[in-house]
Amino acid sequence: MGREQWKKVWVGSAGNMVEWFDWFVYATFAVYFADAFFPKGNETANLMNTMGIFAVGFFMRPVGGWLLGRIGDRRGRKAALTLTVSLMSASAILIAVAPTYGVAGYGGVAVLLVARLLQGLSVGGEYAASATYLTEASAPGRRGFASSFQYVSMTAGQLVGLGLQIVLQRTLSEDALHSWGWRIPFIVGAVGAAVVFYLRRSLLETEVYAESGAAADESRGTLKALWAHRREAVLVMALTMGGTVAYYTYTTYLTKFLSSSAGMPKPTASLVSFCALFVFMCVQPLAGLLSDRIGRRPMLITFAVGSTFLTVPIMTMLKHAGTFWPAFGLALLALLIVTGYTSINACVKAELFPTGIRALGVALPYAVANALFGGTAEYVALWFKKAGAESGFYWYVAGCAAVSLVVYLTMRETRDIDLNRAAAPGTTGRAPENLGKTSPSAL
Repeated sequence: MGREQWKKVWVGSAGNMVEWFDWFVYATFAVYFADAFFPKGNETANLMNTMGIFAVGFFMRPVGGWLLGRIGDRRGRKAALTLTVSLMSASAILIAVAPTYGVAGYGGVAVLLVARLLQGLSVGGEYAASATYLTEASAPGRRGFASSFQYVSMTAGQLVGLGLQIVLQRTLSEDALHSWGWRIPFIVGAVGAAVVFYLRRSLLETEVYAESGAAADESRGTLKALWAHRREAVLVMALTMGGTVAYYTYTTYLTKFLSSSAGMPKPTASLVSFCALFVFMCVQPLAGLLSDRIGRRPMLITFAVGSTFLTVPIMTMLKHAGTFWPAFGLALLALLIVTGYTSINACVKAELFPTGIRALGVALPYAVANALFGGTAEYVALWFKKAGAESGFYWYVAGCAAVSLVVYLTMRETRDIDLNRAAAPGTTGRAPENLGKTSPSAL
C-alpha cells in the first residue's frame, strides 16, 4: 500500500482503538463498579444487572447502525467517523462522573444507562464506518490485510484498557478501585476521544466513495435501497452470529470467567487476557494477508469448524486451568481460532454491497446480530452460571458457531469482487444476483 493509504488506515484505526477502549473498559472494570450503582449484598446479581446495562448498549447499536450508516453513505465515510468518536467521548464523560447508589440512589443507574445508550449509538456506526473506510482505502489485492487493522485497533483498545487495569490493580488498593479508581479509565477514554476527533477532522475521503457518483444518488443510505440488498443483509447477520459470540466470550468475558469460575486472582486473570490478546492482535494482519491469497471462505470455515468442535473442551479445561500458563495457552488457542473470523469479517461484509449502500448495508444487519448474540453473550453466560449449569453456555457458543459454519459453506467467495462494480452515477447499484446463494463450486 502507498503512503497515503497507510495514513488513512492509521488514522481510521486510531479512532477505532479509542472507540473500543471506551466500549470494553465498561466490561473489564464492571467487577469494580457493579456494587457502586446497586444495593450491596449479592455480588453476582449486581454484576448481572451491570452487564444487563452493558447488553442494553448493544440494542442501541442497530439505531446507531441505521443513523450513522445513512450518514456514511449520504455524506461520506469521514463524516460518520467524526460523529461516532464525538458520541463516544460524551458517553465516557457521563460514566466518569456518574453518582453512586449511596449518593443518588438509582439515579446513578439512569446516568449509566444513558451513557451506554450513547455508546451503543456510537459503536453501532463505528464498526461499519471503519470497516467501509479501511476496505475502500486499501488496494484491491490488500483489502483483507488493510481491513484486519480494524480488529488490531479494537484489540489494542482492549489491551490498553486491560493494561490500565493491571497498573491500577498494582498501584491502588482493592477498596480504592471499588471506591473511585474505576472512574480513571473513563476519564482517559474521554481525553483520547478528543484527540482522535481532531485527527479525524483532517481525514481524507476514500477515492472509491468520492469517485463513485454515490453522493449524487438520492436513494443512497436509505432503508429502501437496503431492502434491494436484503439477501446480503441477511447474510451479514448469519455470518456474524458465531463470530461475535465467540469473540466476546474470549475477550470481555474471559477475565471474569477466570476470576469467578476458575478461581484465579483478578490480577492473574487480567494478565492472562492481556498476554493472549496481545498475540491475537499481532496475528490479525498475517491472517488478513493470507485471506488475500487464499480467499475469505477458507478462513471463515476454519474458524467455524474450530469453534464448533473445540469450544466445549477449551472452556472446560479453562475452568480447571488453575495457573497462568495453562490458562494462557488455552485462551490463546481459542483466540487463534477466532482469528479466522475477526481478521477478515470487516472486508467480507463491505465486499457484499455497492458503494451507495455499503456503510448502511454493513452497519444495520451487523448491529442487529451483535445485539442479539454478541451483546447478550456475557449475560447468557452469567445466567447459566447462576442456574448452576455453566457448561450449558459452552454448548451455546458452539451451537452459534455451527449455524455460521453452514453459512460459510454455502456463501460465495468475495475476495475478487470489484468495489466499484455498482458505482455508476445516479444508482446505488445491485450486487451480483448469485451472491450469497449456494452454488456447486462453493460446496
